[in-house]
Amino acid sequence: MQAVVALLKEPRGLLMNGGALLYAVAGYFAGFAGLFHQSWGVNAAATLLLAHAMVVAAYLIHECGHNLVFKHSRHNAALGRAMSWLCGASYGTYEDMRYKHFRHHVDNDDVVWFEYDRFFEKHPLILRFVQGLEWFYIPAHDLVMHFVMVFTSFIIPQRRSQRRRNVMVILVRGGIFAALLLIVPKVAILYAVAYLVMMHVLRFMDMLQHDYPHNPTLFDYVEPPHKGDSDWEQQHTFSNPVSIEYPRLNWLTLNFGYHNAHHADMNVPWYRLPELHRKVTGDDPARVIPFRSQLKLYHRNRLLRVHNPQPADYPKGDDYLRLARAGEGPIGGNAASFLTSF
Repeated sequence: MQAVVALLKEPRGLLMNGGALLYAVAGYFAGFAGLFHQSWGVNAAATLLLAHAMVVAAYLIHECGHNLVFKHSRHNAALGRAMSWLCGASYGTYEDMRYKHFRHHVDNDDVVWFEYDRFFEKHPLILRFVQGLEWFYIPAHDLVMHFVMVFTSFIIPQRRSQRRRNVMVILVRGGIFAALLLIVPKVAILYAVAYLVMMHVLRFMDMLQHDYPHNPTLFDYVEPPHKGDSDWEQQHTFSNPVSIEYPRLNWLTLNFGYHNAHHADMNVPWYRLPELHRKVTGDDPARVIPFRSQLKLYHRNRLLRVHNPQPADYPKGDDYLRLARAGEGPIGGNAASFLTSF
């Protein structure tokens, strides 16, 4: 046990990250096994367990990307790669996900390669189709992003060198899913439902956390206008915890809603973010977007978020926070997940 603790970033991580990891792995396999059960009640519970296990695995990737689980980056990378297989983000590389996410932090920018607003403008029929599915709460926008992620080496020229690995992952994951679809279609369908639930949770948490515009400089670096400006960063970053009254409910997403705290110091692990949040915000409820308002905006703007070009007078900073707290305005975004590397 001492040898394991010696590898960890913090001794407390043995309990907190160890518990999260145990839950993610055990929940994944138990949930997947439950999909085979004859009872639809068990199937429903197993689908939700599987979805949440994948959510926790995704947020563990985020922790690993910041080197917050282990002391050495190679150990964080190994765990991050393993978790990417659980939550379906293994088609690209862990290093690419980590690089893009660090650009987000260091540049104070939403750095991208794929400009989906321009894509939808060029393909209005696809936009209508995606919005039609989104009306029924099918996260079609994220499925478009997932498609790019699956075929990353075939779509993104700068990723062509990864084609062999990309094809291997497609064959393994695609082959398993195809086999399930042929032999036990119910299991394949319920797995897909669990995956869609995971997508909903991840983008729900991402939806309001920044008012950054997209900046297509992932491969063509341009000096960002707000790099290093911590005051600007905090003004344009927003916290959306699941609950303030019952803080342990935020463990459902590994405290990802304490986003101002995370951006104030990205070297603080998830289980210490509530304490940092209190220091950063003074525990002022006006600095937090209430959960009910988050739900309102997620529902009301579900079509607008697919294609939402931001004019010069688009709400920013304090105006954005005011509207978000009230559950009003044309605010919020899709497809900003740390799992996508483009």
